Amino acid sequence: MLFNAAQPCVPQNVIAAEAPLKFPYPESLIYHVTWRLITAGQAVLRFTPGANNGWQMSLNLTTSGLVNQLYHVLDNYKLSTTDKFCATNVDFDAQEGKRRATTLIGFDYDKRKLEATSKDLVANTTHTTELDIQPCTYEIAGALMTLRASQLQPGSRFMVPVTDGKKLANVRVEGLMKEKITVNGKAYNTIRYETFVFDNVLYRRKGRLLIWITDDQQRLPVQMRFLFGFPLGDVTLDLDKVERL
Repeated sequence: MLFNAAQPCVPQNVIAAEAPLKFPYPESLIYHVTWRLITAGQAVLRFTPGANNGWQMSLNLTTSGLVNQLYHVLDNYKLSTTDKFCATNVDFDAQEGKRRATTLIGFDYDKRKLEATSKDLVANTTHTTELDIQPCTYEIAGALMTLRASQLQPGSRFMVPVTDGKKLANVRVEGLMKEKITVNGKAYNTIRYETFVFDNVLYRRKGRLLIWITDDQQRLPVQMRFLFGFPLGDVTLDLDKVERL
């Protein structure tokens, strides 16, 4: 029996497990959420194939501990996109404190329109909004996926049309710097980005959104930090676990 030292015998399942993936691919990302250095809850972002070569995304956000006693949150967000992450449908069920509401957003690219229907389940009221949209329009989760799929480097920027169903804005995204950070005891080589969605761009609230994405093929968003200042303070999402689906 001949043995080729240049080609060691390695089980195929080991090769598959260690082979780096290039985004996009199905996965589940689990984040530990902190508010002012206090454990606030968990966020689970799930990314799976959808219809017509598109994608399905879901975000489930739940509070825990002291924060849950102060302000209970149970948000379930579902998004359907095209293969380019352009939004096609959004289904948002929000339980936040005493508030309970649902929002449905449909995108009609033939007519260049979206229609959003929001229901306040406490007050029993319904509000409908219609907006003009771009040929490819994103919402915030789809815009994050677009950033992951890009090769945006420090010193570069791009503009992307983003909507929350109430407003459409051209959002600026900038690559700030390459940075090695440690999240939950694991070191990552990342690129830090800033996404300008606050200060009356898409949202009226004053603040900043910083995102650290690994500088590799997987382009994992390992940390997201919302800087709101006084009195709300900062909210940070740190990657806890990655599950391949």
